[in-house]
Amino acid sequence: MLNYLSLIDTDTLGSRCDVTPLFANFEAFSALVEGIFAHFRETEFDYAAGIDALGFILGTAVAMRAKKGFISIRKGGKLPVETRSVQFVDYTGLQKSLEIRPDMLPRGARILLVDEWIETGTQVNAAIELIENQQCEVVGIAAINIDGNAVTNALIEKYNCYAAWMPAEG
Repeated sequence: MLNYLSLIDTDTLGSRCDVTPLFANFEAFSALVEGIFAHFRETEFDYAAGIDALGFILGTAVAMRAKKGFISIRKGGKLPVETRSVQFVDYTGLQKSLEIRPDMLPRGARILLVDEWIETGTQVNAAIELIENQQCEVVGIAAINIDGNAVTNALIEKYNCYAAWMPAEG
């Protein structure tokens, strides 16, 4: 069986890994999605929500596998309609925002939140705030990797989280 995590490019120009080679390989991508689906198989959820941009790829695939709808959580200023937004400081130290259409989630919807890589946890916390402000519930968080720090550790304690890969401490 293919070790799909070996396709993640760790020899990059910055501090981030590149997961796009994993997405480009059908067998590898399918194994990743199946691993996420298997972890959340017993978790009731109505939608998978993905965070702009690579979370869209992974989140859509998970939604399709689970036969659920997909909700896009966009970077600020991208939606051409009325939105609800939340500000946060990302892993680069810059002020950013996420937004969602207010009419996308029915009150009480149960959401599986998906992103490709969770570095600091601040972006995921902003997405959670958007979802909860819509009177919906985050029932799980899935990613290829969740870096370890105080914020992400708190997410792991509070939510049903799944990370396919935890790189060696460097």
